Amino acid sequence: MYNYILVTAVLSWWLSQIIKFFINLAKYKEFNFERLTGAGGWPSAHSSMVCSACVAVGRVEGVNSTFFAIVCIFSLITMYDAMGVRRAAGQHAKEINHINSVLFNPKDIKDAMETGDPLGHIVKVANENYSHMKEYLGHTPFEVVSGAVIGVIFAFLMPMSI
Repeated sequence: MYNYILVTAVLSWWLSQIIKFFINLAKYKEFNFERLTGAGGWPSAHSSMVCSACVAVGRVEGVNSTFFAIVCIFSLITMYDAMGVRRAAGQHAKEINHINSVLFNPKDIKDAMETGDPLGHIVKVANENYSHMKEYLGHTPFEVVSGAVIGVIFAFLMPMSI
């Protein structure tokens, strides 16, 4: 049994994640396996997945079908969200991480503790509970459009039956 729509969408997502992994490897010269499954970055795997599903549904059901309309609407919402809410959340996380790195500087905490500063103790306790927030969440318009193009092309290249 071969579900062209599902296989196309999942493989398109995976292809974009692999591209993202190798771009990250080339850029930073380090293996970051989170890039194989994580959100954010170039290209948008979410956009790739929903656009390939949209094209696949259009090829199977026809572009005049209700299913195509639903998947198309879902795709637009997904891509809009990636550029809006998720991107803003990533930018907020980046700023919060920066603020925390300034507030929770280990050298300053050590100096404060050595001088008997009670504020240093409070900051030390807060620092023990601090965790770095994930900054890669959303996408720029270029990352979304690139993912969409990959998804559309991939859906046309995938065989409709085996």
